[in-house]
Amino acid sequence: MASGYDALREARTALDGPLFAGLPGDIAVSFEFFPPRTDALAAQLWEVVQTLAPLDPAFVSVTYGAGGSTRDRTHDTVARIIAEAGLPAAAHLTCVEASKAEIREVAESYWQAGVRHIVALRGDMGAPGVPFRPHPQGYANAAELVAGLKEVAPFEISVAAYPEVHPDAASAEADLDNLKRKLDAGASRAITQFFFEPETFFRFRDRLDAAGVTAPVIAGVLPVSNFAQARKFAAACGAKIPDWMAGLFAGLDTHPAARQLVAATVCAEFCRRLYAGGVRDFHFYTLNRAELSYAICHLLGLRPQESV
Repeated sequence: MASGYDALREARTALDGPLFAGLPGDIAVSFEFFPPRTDALAAQLWEVVQTLAPLDPAFVSVTYGAGGSTRDRTHDTVARIIAEAGLPAAAHLTCVEASKAEIREVAESYWQAGVRHIVALRGDMGAPGVPFRPHPQGYANAAELVAGLKEVAPFEISVAAYPEVHPDAASAEADLDNLKRKLDAGASRAITQFFFEPETFFRFRDRLDAAGVTAPVIAGVLPVSNFAQARKFAAACGAKIPDWMAGLFAGLDTHPAARQLVAATVCAEFCRRLYAGGVRDFHFYTLNRAELSYAICHLLGLRPQESV
């Protein structure tokens, strides 16, 4: 985290000069993908992986859902990324519709495939608004899942954090206590749910400091290209979309190229303001697309390894 003086200097630089001039690229990035459902989508995802790999991500992660076919796709995608792209890949794992024995079996198969990093999540039931129900022989929450995974193998584990409070939490304090339980159970870092205003993260960071949370908390970034889709995602997780953002994307539904330019502008400024506030770790929810995430990394000074 930047010192008060450094943060002030960065803020002045961001306000007084070209926003992205001379940034040293001193950021760490990670990228999130979802497992493809068809061969064509698998080929498309592989192009995305190959585009982003030269940026030397700290890790990439692959999401996971309940059900055997989805689990298999996650496993296969993570295993391929490790074996063929040579990237550190994290597999998501949730408590949904699985017993402890089933989760152990999945975790052991990940370890055998070379996976050393798991993103451990409680998970949601799938349909919007349906409350989470633990499997009768399963884990009741993510903290229990983290502890269980640590008994399987010495995984590196990331968990979720919610700057705007998880929709199921009784209060902001209860949500923060839950995050602390996950970290105390053995998680080494947290990745935030996406948010759309830098101040949201800064206020959350202040609360973490006040609560004595010292583990790294990575800022999750959703580059918005499809505003209707982003609004749907935000409604499901309790993220607030500012009115000004809706106004910027209004009228662009039939102008995809212009929408991409607006999306890049909005996300670039957002990340630059985070950077000015001392943020150096970014986790991009790519939606299996490379262009926006790559452009933002480039603007923040990050360059492919082979051109350094």
